[in-house]
Amino acid sequence: MNALAGFVRLIDRVNDVLGRGIAWLTLAMVLITFVVVVLRYVFSVGFVWMQESYVWLHGVVFMAGAGYTLLNEGHVRVDIFYREKGPRYKAWVDLFGVLALLIPVVVLIWMVAWPYVLTSWERLEESREAGGLPGLFLLKSVILVFCLAIGLQGLSLAARSLLVLAGRTEFVRRDESAIGDSEA
Repeated sequence: MNALAGFVRLIDRVNDVLGRGIAWLTLAMVLITFVVVVLRYVFSVGFVWMQESYVWLHGVVFMAGAGYTLLNEGHVRVDIFYREKGPRYKAWVDLFGVLALLIPVVVLIWMVAWPYVLTSWERLEESREAGGLPGLFLLKSVILVFCLAIGLQGLSLAARSLLVLAGRTEFVRRDESAIGDSEA
């Protein structure tokens, strides 16, 4: 169980650091968007590469930040049967959700994305737009980063659930600790 606890702490820490770093790209995205708007509407000047850059940053923020969002329970959840339940019930639901839903979808995305990204790297694919950004293959690689970040965070959530089911109360999420466990 100690190895499982170490795994949870490691993956949670990696996704926390990655997510906090990725969050700074949001500031860059806003600043670039501001510059694009000012250049276009004040000076009647536009650069395709600059417009693409904030769109690409948007994709990176959402894809690479998905693990961080899962870590902090920021994904949409239909919690009709979840919100008012205790930690053990939630652990069972989370364990099922990760093993039956999240991991299979992440594996499927990886399997479809791998040849797509590999082909892009082989061609050193660039933007199709004249004056666009080079390195489209790097942007496409973020799909694999997404799979790794959210897949590992899903495994961390499954491991956390197992630890909660084994009675390790320090792994109960902070918002769950106030709710009783009589439902499980």
